[in-house]
Amino acid sequence: MMFTLSEEQTDFSSVLHGFLAAGKRDLAELGVDEVTDPVDLVVVFEELGHHAITGPMIESLAVLPALGVGPGSVAFPPHVPHAVKADRYFLVEGGTLHEAAPTAELSSVDPARTLVELTAGAVIATDVPARAFDLGVLTCSAQLLGLGRAMLEMTTAHVLARTQFGRPIGQFQAVKHHLANVLIGLELARPLVFGAAVTMTPRDVSAAKVATSDAAWQAARTALQVHGAIGYTAEHELSRFLLRTRALRTAWGSPSMHRARVLEAL
Repeated sequence: MMFTLSEEQTDFSSVLHGFLAAGKRDLAELGVDEVTDPVDLVVVFEELGHHAITGPMIESLAVLPALGVGPGSVAFPPHVPHAVKADRYFLVEGGTLHEAAPTAELSSVDPARTLVELTAGAVIATDVPARAFDLGVLTCSAQLLGLGRAMLEMTTAHVLARTQFGRPIGQFQAVKHHLANVLIGLELARPLVFGAAVTMTPRDVSAAKVATSDAAWQAARTALQVHGAIGYTAEHELSRFLLRTRALRTAWGSPSMHRARVLEAL
């Protein structure tokens, strides 16, 4: 099956990119809060990852609308044991959706991503659709894809600007090989993400999460290796992307959990 984005989806991605690049963050201006189609959500979240946007975006824009409630944050223990800090909280236990209250703040490997422990409150619904969790996994995968793409772009620009022995380091074969491997990983992960958005089966969604977690992690490791220690300092833009990748790689289910999920579906 051949899958390509429509002209409208491509144009929307370009508009969103320009919007975020200009430092704008009110996504409601572009109607992002009204997007519900999984493929369109992937388009949105890849660009949010491309710009390392913070906040409970997955929860507010993808998961909670599927649960029929407004913006906020949500936890799905044990795979999502903690919620991202927000103004309103929900907790899913089994098939039951509760209002929830934060009881303690927790640190994250990404300083821009504060987590909170929740306690269950009043029951809101008892028939939580499994699709809600899978939308969280899918959009997290799309963010990882965007993060990987951004780190590849930053690293490519770096190797073209930095020189050694009178030559840009991007001309050295070993560096080219590393960047080519990152590109291959991202390009192989991309169709899995969009394929999962079309089918929305647990197997395909988990396969996409595994692929994007590995591809973004490889992009992060290569970017840090090429930039050197400066890339991990708070003063360098790359550090935000490294930390966000580290956090999202295990968010919405670890790679091992999703590999097991794929195996069970075979």
